[in-house]
Parts: sequence; C-alpha cells; structure tokens
Amino acid sequence: MQHAPPFDRPFPWRAAALALCALALAELAALLALAGVRLVHVHGTATPTPTATAPAGSADAKQAAHPLRTRSRVSVLVLNGNGIAHAAGDEAAQLLGHGYRRALASDASTQYASSLVLFRPGWEREAQRLARDAGIRTVAPLDGRLRDAEGGYELVLILGTN
Repeated sequence: MQHAPPFDRPFPWRAAALALCALALAELAALLALAGVRLVHVHGTATPTPTATAPAGSADAKQAAHPLRTRSRVSVLVLNGNGIAHAAGDEAAQLLGHGYRRALASDASTQYASSLVLFRPGWEREAQRLARDAGIRTVAPLDGRLRDAEGGYELVLILGTN
C-alpha cells in the first residue's frame, strides 16, 4: 500500500481562513445594504421618481414627486351642505376613526346637491383617498369660494343632499 508523499511545506490554513472570513463579511455587507434599501423603500422614506410615462413638467409628474401623506398628517374640514342635523359631526367622527389628524365639522353657507371633496394644490392624492374613505365620487381643487371656511385645512369635504 502506497501513501501519498508528505507536503514539503505546511498548508497556510490561517491565510485561507482569513480569506474566507473576508469573503463572508463582504457578502454580509452586501446583504445588509440590500435590506436597508428595501426597508427605506417599504417605509416610504425614499424619494420617489416621477413615472416614466409622465413628462417632467406635467401635473402627474409633480403629483408623483411626493409620497402619499398618511391620514395622521391630513386635516379635513367637513361642511354640512345638506341641512341634516349632525351630518357633518357624524362624518367628522368617522374620519377621525379612519385616522385623520383633525376633522372639524361646520355648516356650509349654502345647500349642495351632491357631496364633494375639495383640495389645496399638492393634496389631490390625499383628496382621492378621502373621497374613497367617505364614499364620495366628486373631487375638485379649492377655488377660493370657501375662503372663510378653509383656513388651515388641506381638504374640505362638503356633504350634499345625495
């Protein structure tokens, strides 16, 4: 039975172990970097870029330039435009239950045939969400007719007779 000839010099175990540790640390760093990017993306703190289909100066690109604000950062003025007692207060309470920061109930200066959500510039996406939350189909920008009522509120929900 023949045996393999012995090595003339000892195998460099220490150097091999250090090289493998360095490789493992590099892989760990890469995985942590990917996990960090994923966490930033999931929590919405990354700056989103406009969609490729929207021209750079378009309203869609400007709207996509900021992430959707959470309900806890949105204040809503609820106006009773249907004449039903406590309608605005009840709706404001429901909005607070949905997590909106502030929902103040008041009376509209006139009657409205249908309900609608009005928004300040830059708040259209939040207005669309509010409309979904309240079951309202009409969303439009604030146009200055409600100057006295809209102070400090990003969104105005007007309850109409429908």
